[in-house]
Amino acid sequence: MIDIISMLIVFVPFIVIMLLANVAEKDRVAEKRDSFVVFLAYGFPAALYLLLFGLGIVIQLIGVLQTTSGTDMGAIYAEMGMDADTVNSLLETLPVIGFGLWFPALVGLVLLLAPVRRLAARVLPIDPQSHVHAIALSFISVVLMNMLVTLAIGIDVLAEASQEGSAGAEARIYIQLWSQQILTAVLAMVGVGWGTRRNFPAVLQRLKITRPTGREVAIGLGFAFVLVPIVAGFEAIGSLLGLGNPDVDALTEALLGPLFTSIPGILTLGLAAAIGEETLFRGAVQPRFGRILTAILFALLHSTYGVSLAFIAVFVLGYVLGWIRDRYSTTVSMVTHAAYNMTLGFIAYFAISSGLF
Repeated sequence: MIDIISMLIVFVPFIVIMLLANVAEKDRVAEKRDSFVVFLAYGFPAALYLLLFGLGIVIQLIGVLQTTSGTDMGAIYAEMGMDADTVNSLLETLPVIGFGLWFPALVGLVLLLAPVRRLAARVLPIDPQSHVHAIALSFISVVLMNMLVTLAIGIDVLAEASQEGSAGAEARIYIQLWSQQILTAVLAMVGVGWGTRRNFPAVLQRLKITRPTGREVAIGLGFAFVLVPIVAGFEAIGSLLGLGNPDVDALTEALLGPLFTSIPGILTLGLAAAIGEETLFRGAVQPRFGRILTAILFALLHSTYGVSLAFIAVFVLGYVLGWIRDRYSTTVSMVTHAAYNMTLGFIAYFAISSGLF
């Protein structure tokens, strides 16, 4: 239950902000003037960015002061029973973590400005007057923040922490993944106007999600079976050249490893991502941000891959899924994404079962 609550704490503020933005946009289109709703739609994200900006500055200053003070905080905390090396390592990352908070927060504030939106509209298919597009554009900073903070903490540190915390908690992975992806889909649907500017059928039409036909399923499966050997071969060549990152592999194993050991886990790996990530990125975001920027954001959101070959592979996958969405539909990209993930999952499953891993 605590995992679902934690996901709600993360997602609900963004869902509420997008709901307010859609109400403000509905009033704008109807030529109704409701400055209070507009104030809330822009005030909430602005307040969030200001809070994160201030927090980032404070964390960075603490880290810089601690680094320059010469005090061995590790020794002090060791007397309290804490590991000195871990404490010192964490303190050393504070300046970078602080930067990873305040810089994206500043970017988010800047993207809320009307002149910046008008400049963005020259290269992106957005309406600079739209309140929904304005808020969505500013949310790019949240994805950037997620990546920067992850890199600042360190993939190796996250991998170690995840391995320690995942023992006996396989069921939590299912709960976390499904709740995360369902809320991601809800965010996408609310973002395009569900409950405010569009009814549910109109939302599905905007997202380009339709009931899959046999032909669409076959096309999606075909693309997946082509993508798997291409991406796998790309990563294999990179590993042979010494370009792989063992910390990324360790973190992936800690976060998703239990899913590869059972059929329900493999189905979850494919279906959850198809429902959440495709609805948001290919369905909601891509028509406004374009295929390339959407693929970049898709890769940045997978921050657990850090700067690695896997990160590049995710970008390529996102771009191809975007092309599939444009050429066919989001439904087909969902089938492709689900089949791609599940194929990799079954490969790992049989490799584990046969004792290869």
